[in-house]
Amino acid sequence: PPTVPPPPGPPARGSLSLHRAYLRSPLGLLRLGQLALGAAFWVTVAAQKYEGAAHFALFAAVLVWLLTLALFGLSLLGRWELVPWLGSRWLLTNLVHDLALGVGLYAAATGIMGHKAKQRSFCNLPGYSQHCLYSAYLSASICGGITACLYLFSGLYCLSRRCQDQRDII
Repeated sequence: PPTVPPPPGPPARGSLSLHRAYLRSPLGLLRLGQLALGAAFWVTVAAQKYEGAAHFALFAAVLVWLLTLALFGLSLLGRWELVPWLGSRWLLTNLVHDLALGVGLYAAATGIMGHKAKQRSFCNLPGYSQHCLYSAYLSASICGGITACLYLFSGLYCLSRRCQDQRDII
């Protein structure tokens, strides 16, 4: 008896590979800097005994860092089309993330940590024997400010691509 061929299977997806052009693009390099300095910010804050508004600064930094990690991972693997609704608007998604979340939340977190450093500036004096958080808060504030600038640069990069009627991130 003749055999019936098996039904066709689902279409095979391409294997995962790195989108090397993204890594060499300005946006890819800015993302790496954002991830490194963002991690330095929240690790510096989380490693200390923090209180008050520093909770919000830590929450904001970790939230933006995790979202940036997700954007970086999807862009690096070239899989942004897997994200419903946002995948077809990936450049706009990156633009809104950078300018609204990245700049906005990191600017607020930087302001909070700068204010806390100013409050603790008295313990930076020689001979002060108590545990001093001034250096940690100042370091976090500097990392946050640089990170906010990196988000501003990547947002402006995405905005310039959008104004040139380009729809891709590289």
